[in-house]
Amino acid sequence: MKLILPATCVPFAFAILSVLLPLPDAVDVGPISDWRELDQGLTIPSEGYCDQPYVVVLPSGKWLCVMTTGKGNEGSKGQHVVSTISTDRGKTWSKLINIEPADGPEASWAVPLLTPSGRVYVFYDYNGDRIAELDKRKIRTDMLGWYVYKFSDDGGLTWSKLRYRLPMRLTQADRNNDWKGKVQIFWGICKPQQAEGSAYFSFTKLGKYMLDQGEGWLYRSDNILTEKNPAMIRWDLWPEGDKGIRSPREGSVQEEHNMVWLGGKNWYCVYRTTQGYPCHTYSQDDGKTWEAPTPMTYTPEGSMVRNPRACPKLFRTKEGNFLFWFHNHSGKSFDDRNPAWISGGVLRDGKIHWSQPEILLYAKENPKTRMSYPDLIEQDGRYWFTETIKHIARVHEIPSPFLQHLWRQGQEKTITRKRLWIEAGKEILKKGVIDLPGPLALRQGMSLEFWVRFDKFAAKQVLFDSRTASGEGLFVATKGKTIRVELNDGKTKAHWETDEDIFQSGKTHHVVVTVDAGPRMIMFLVDGRLCDGAGQRQFGWGRYPAELRDVSGTRKLLLGPSLQGNLLSVRLYQRPLTTSEAVNHYHAGP
Repeated sequence: MKLILPATCVPFAFAILSVLLPLPDAVDVGPISDWRELDQGLTIPSEGYCDQPYVVVLPSGKWLCVMTTGKGNEGSKGQHVVSTISTDRGKTWSKLINIEPADGPEASWAVPLLTPSGRVYVFYDYNGDRIAELDKRKIRTDMLGWYVYKFSDDGGLTWSKLRYRLPMRLTQADRNNDWKGKVQIFWGICKPQQAEGSAYFSFTKLGKYMLDQGEGWLYRSDNILTEKNPAMIRWDLWPEGDKGIRSPREGSVQEEHNMVWLGGKNWYCVYRTTQGYPCHTYSQDDGKTWEAPTPMTYTPEGSMVRNPRACPKLFRTKEGNFLFWFHNHSGKSFDDRNPAWISGGVLRDGKIHWSQPEILLYAKENPKTRMSYPDLIEQDGRYWFTETIKHIARVHEIPSPFLQHLWRQGQEKTITRKRLWIEAGKEILKKGVIDLPGPLALRQGMSLEFWVRFDKFAAKQVLFDSRTASGEGLFVATKGKTIRVELNDGKTKAHWETDEDIFQSGKTHHVVVTVDAGPRMIMFLVDGRLCDGAGQRQFGWGRYPAELRDVSGTRKLLLGPSLQGNLLSVRLYQRPLTTSEAVNHYHAGP
């Protein structure tokens, strides 16, 4: 028997199973392809190493991408910033155009700003003093030096010969660093934004080489959008004072600060930590001061968002909605960036309320693939995400209905009928058994949805059972403080559990068990919330082996054979429900 493996220990070589994730308002065309699969993306050219592939849509409709690239690994000599242009929305790209040459000082972490005139500025780290050593040892030098910018007036075909240096005020973090402020350590991943005639972008200063004592800062210019002379651009560096955006309670690692405009003088900032969650904070005075950062939550006073030491990226759409890219587990290292998850945000009473997350992109062949540093592209009502796995950068079109349902999650109190295989109400539930219409083959996956009331919640209560005498089939039962699903096709088996301490005696609960054959993952959504580990374990979702097939067992599904309570309704789908569908079902009621 092959057992389910921990999420970090899945075999690397998998055969690709082509599936389509059915979406609300989308045609279900069967198991042809899955737009979420990483390899479905269009490749953006690079020299080998590639990072932060950020795109602006030019007035002509062309895409201009800037990125950090090089022929070596990240941080190697020869790392520099380039641009490339697409005239067909990412299908093909121009040859790389140097913003800085590979034989000059290291240039890294480019972020672009498109102004109303069509001029494009790009901001990046530049090792202008050619620092190469610290305490007589060779070091990587891509996160120190000068913060500089160049510009292009021809859509990225050529870039200004002169570079201009941003005025970076010396602060406590600089004075305490390894060079005592003679060298500044910093980098940025925040794409510049426009708000009420000014431009803004945040970045991270480091108080210790390498990647320690991070804190957030932001640049604001009130004339860059109109001033033609780059040397005359005015800059503010905020927050005011000597200390940046950080919390004394969240450890040394507080980095990759990025922010979105909420309207007026209100801003929202998120950054990564090594605590198993990102932190967030709000400003109500244009970024001059910020609230004390706290662990990020889905809603004010709500449950915590989980994320490892990976880029937690915010986006604001043209319509004023928000998106958040993260990895939905409480790891503390750089690892486990597959899959990438997405949450949709809406502004209510000055605070962002985030949806329960969906899988946005996944790498099927190698679960240890690390995708990150995304950008959002909007054009003609369509959406794309860029991302990089450090040696390949890609762009992926995302179906608009998928994102729209994130922003409306929980408001659409309807039950989807798409590929609904079994539905059991009171009369069928009284019989205690359902005949499966055919094999439960998991080609696309499945979702088992039910409402249950426990008279007494305790272990070893069987809710569903289609097992044969030798154990093949589907089995759902209480285990300890959780509900557990077991899947067995006679050769391969898998299992997963909910988070603990959710279920209560005398209370009605809504449960959705989802088996998603795209990323080969098992997930639970309980009472409108996707299990994420709840701080009790690193992952709230688990992977299952590619070999797992038909789990129908006897093809007779027993309903609550040893349940101390009642099943109120049951639905079985021959596909994975989206998170948004499952949340909507919860709000629709039993």
